[in-house]
Amino acid sequence: MNNKKEILNKVNNQQLLIGVVGLGYVGLPLSVSFAQENNRVLGFDKSEEKVLKVNSGENYIGDIQDEDLKSVVENDFLSATTDFSEMKNCDVVLICVPTPLDRFRKPDMSYIESACIEIGKNMKRGTFICLESTTYPTTTEHFMLPIIERESGLKHGDDFWLAFSPERVDPGNKEYFTKNTPKVLGALTGDGLEIGEAIYKLAIDHVHLVSSPRVAEMVKILENTYRLVNISLINELALLSGKMDINIWEVIDAAKTKPFGFQAFYPGPGVGGHCIPLDPFYLEHIAKKFNFDLTMIHTAGHIDMLMAHRMTLKVTSALNRHKKAINGSTILFLGVAYKPDIDDERESPALKIIDEVINKGGNVQFHDPFIPRINTPGNNQLKGVELSQDSLNNADCVVITTNHSEFDAGFIEKNSQMIVDLRNLIKTATDKVYKL
Repeated sequence: MNNKKEILNKVNNQQLLIGVVGLGYVGLPLSVSFAQENNRVLGFDKSEEKVLKVNSGENYIGDIQDEDLKSVVENDFLSATTDFSEMKNCDVVLICVPTPLDRFRKPDMSYIESACIEIGKNMKRGTFICLESTTYPTTTEHFMLPIIERESGLKHGDDFWLAFSPERVDPGNKEYFTKNTPKVLGALTGDGLEIGEAIYKLAIDHVHLVSSPRVAEMVKILENTYRLVNISLINELALLSGKMDINIWEVIDAAKTKPFGFQAFYPGPGVGGHCIPLDPFYLEHIAKKFNFDLTMIHTAGHIDMLMAHRMTLKVTSALNRHKKAINGSTILFLGVAYKPDIDDERESPALKIIDEVINKGGNVQFHDPFIPRINTPGNNQLKGVELSQDSLNNADCVVITTNHSEFDAGFIEKNSQMIVDLRNLIKTATDKVYKL
């Protein structure tokens, strides 16, 4: 039996061992999704803490139900290890590692490179490999493939198959999750595409096939760049509207009445999370290699980078109107997660604003029902305070940076001296409520 027939036979009989590299916001939900369909999954992570938690059924990802993780672990469908040599037993390896930017805002490919080296050293013949981490187009064929072939001594197309399928995790989304979110898949060969589709269909309702990995890579970049450009546009219009005494929220509500040609995006203190603030820089990186200037995307990114500073100025201006200086004032931030009702503060604009306010001498406090402690990009470490009548009364300014559904707008408005509302939690502007 050749390699293709053997792996497809294992798919049909659910005899695969699926390896997932990286047990974070993407990898662990994906692992649980496969395991819930009675597929054996082995998670790989360099963090001993994560591995111990998985093997004890202890959940640390908000989008996974505690009982779901516990069930698949107890029934021996999911286990985890720090020993990458165990990859030799895997028929499938799915890569879900971080893809951050370095200090020069260039793609940091070290996590993908490390994963490819480990795979190459330990994989067996007949393995299907797929990258899910966000990256720039051509990564799969030009960056990953040479490393895996070099480290393994195996030949792609004969001994293994390589593909790309972008993660589409939306933390906090109660309607769409791993299983019912359509999966885009592109492979380097037709056989790889056929095998990959069969594998993903074991756990995901719909798999959308594209002609190549670079198309699939561009899909993810397009999805998030589209959002960055539109959010940056509405943020800039919100700032202009504020100067013109126009309520941008009323404008958006009116524009939404048009049944075609308009999609509502909402202003805020900036974008956060692992994807939207970072993906355009991945695209800029590869565009330069093709001598192409992404003017619109560069401008959108620039607008977003300035939002934290502009929000600090808004806080400063609001305090000035009440004859107070930011230096020495107590400023209470409500919400540090990058979006409502999640426990994820990665790239959150709230953290950047907090750093600026601290640098200007502000006495900063924060409350977030999902995040008890923060360490800001400026290395300011803060412990959250209770949201109470006293904490609101004692703050010279309350800044609403995340509109968690748990926040009681009426309670906050009644008990605060002054509010800078960056999320339209409080619907009407008054003498003490300043809108974005």
